[in-house]
Amino acid sequence: MTVRTTPPIPNARILVLVSGDGSNMRDLVEAARNDNWGGTVVAVGADRDCAGITWAHNQGIDTFVLPLAPGQDRNQWDQHLAEHIGAYQPDLVVCAGFLKLLGPAVLSRFDGRILNTHNSLLPAFPGTRGPADAVAAGVKLAGATLFVVDAGTDTGVILAQTAVPVYFDDDADTLLDRIKVAERHQLVTTVGAMIRGGWHINGRRSHIGVAPS
Repeated sequence: MTVRTTPPIPNARILVLVSGDGSNMRDLVEAARNDNWGGTVVAVGADRDCAGITWAHNQGIDTFVLPLAPGQDRNQWDQHLAEHIGAYQPDLVVCAGFLKLLGPAVLSRFDGRILNTHNSLLPAFPGTRGPADAVAAGVKLAGATLFVVDAGTDTGVILAQTAVPVYFDDDADTLLDRIKVAERHQLVTTVGAMIRGGWHINGRRSHIGVAPS
């Protein structure tokens, strides 16, 4: 059983990984401009040229793009990604719409310090079709989950969840639009609370802030 206590991280260095427009990343950057939030986005990386990388570059943030070429050795790419991330000495790595699974080189080097946000209430509806699967299943609540990345697909320790109602006339797109709003707020609020107050993990259970008695 994993037991880990991480103390507060003053002036935390945060690296964000994106693959698209980077809306979650942009909210983290905006939050970090408030000195009271507790950290700074020191770099943004991607597996492809995308709007998120362009935006971050225009904001004066360091960026890198490391594509996975067809036929390229996946472990080699993962090792190169670990080196790119490590060059910035991040305290936390946040996957914000990053569409590649992280391999052992990255996971081992930044063990317990990689976060991901997913558009369902895990463990329900993992994978890339969370909102569509929620609508198809007829559930009344969907939402977003922030979790610690491990070697599985959306299987890591859950840090925070926020619920979003599913309406009778929802489709995958309308539900996703509402989830995204709640997801961004949760990401900014929870990451800020973690770096200011620390966090604790005991098996599958987590607690953010002062250690529970």
